[in-house]
Amino acid sequence: MNTLVDTQGQEFIDCLGGFGIFNVGHRNPVVVSAVQNQLAKQPLHSQELLDPLRAMLAKTLAALTPGKLKYSFFCNSGTESVEAALKLAKAYQSPRGKFTFIATSGAFHGKSLGALSATAKSTFRRPFMPLLPGFRHVPFGNIDAMSMAFSEGKKTGDEIAAVILEPIQGEGGVILPPQGYLTEVRKLCDEFGALMILDEVQTGMGRTGKMFACEHENVQPDILCLAKALGGGVMPIGATIATEEVFSVLFDNPFLHTTTFGGNPLACAAALATINVLLEQNLPAQAEQKGDTLLDGFRQLAREYPNLVHDARGKGMLMAIEFVDNETGYRFASEMFRQRVLVAGTLNNAKTIRIEPPLTLTIELCEQVLKSARNALAAMQVSVEEV
Repeated sequence: MNTLVDTQGQEFIDCLGGFGIFNVGHRNPVVVSAVQNQLAKQPLHSQELLDPLRAMLAKTLAALTPGKLKYSFFCNSGTESVEAALKLAKAYQSPRGKFTFIATSGAFHGKSLGALSATAKSTFRRPFMPLLPGFRHVPFGNIDAMSMAFSEGKKTGDEIAAVILEPIQGEGGVILPPQGYLTEVRKLCDEFGALMILDEVQTGMGRTGKMFACEHENVQPDILCLAKALGGGVMPIGATIATEEVFSVLFDNPFLHTTTFGGNPLACAAALATINVLLEQNLPAQAEQKGDTLLDGFRQLAREYPNLVHDARGKGMLMAIEFVDNETGYRFASEMFRQRVLVAGTLNNAKTIRIEPPLTLTIELCEQVLKSARNALAAMQVSVEEV
């Protein structure tokens, strides 16, 4: 469940994890069985009829997510989840005269038009300019810059509707904000009457050592975005979970935002099975323990190869090794492939190699990954010395 086999029979340890979808491993038998059983009953649903699995998943997420998060909108991907969050925030705040969103530098929220407007990489944005108006970007982790954006909006009459951010920036290079940052952002949102949208598409479902990364600071968002690992690596599914107060803007007309395949029986069956596996095997706690082992090893390698490795960082099983430049990062990924370990750079930061294995990765495989990383760096060091 933690490895892949190519067409020639070579086995590779997966430290890509589908960029966060394989939290419960590849082909998890519990998830696969749930989908197969549902496939024999009713693969897709009729929008005009009640679907018990969708209701069960919504109720489960209401119990699982922090704070007053209660109602779910189901979709098929992370970017769809973000789009729903932005539209919910707009519908809630527009009558209050608040139209502007704050996002952060280095953010990645998806590539559909609304999500792309919150994303912060010019490569993805420029071909589609102009994007949606009303988005400001401030430095991630800088609470003073966030506070200033709120204050300026208040002074100019361009008040903030919502803040959207990742608890840990994934595609930005696994960037962790200072401790307490999310707490301070929550306070600003409360002070200025803004909504807090947390994009946990990559950090959610146990990845960082808690079921949701915001739980490390006991922060409760108004809207939470999930996808990737929610489907157990078997089915695509996304979810946008909001408080009753926010979600109530759809009560009078739930057809304001819909999707044909969102919350289909196969996807809901996969999600329910995935949650059961995460809880029964206590995978968030395993992610914390194994992540500590891996990160300690990567930091030791960073100390041994300072001319190659700039930093090693992470939380739980979401880690990154940052190299001195892009070329060195590419070389490391190539050397790891020779060692039969799959890794890759992040979308917004090519010199940063992401380490995002399944949470089910065994201790033995963790040790093998560290051994392979040491071998890769040693080979790279020899090449540097020969030049």
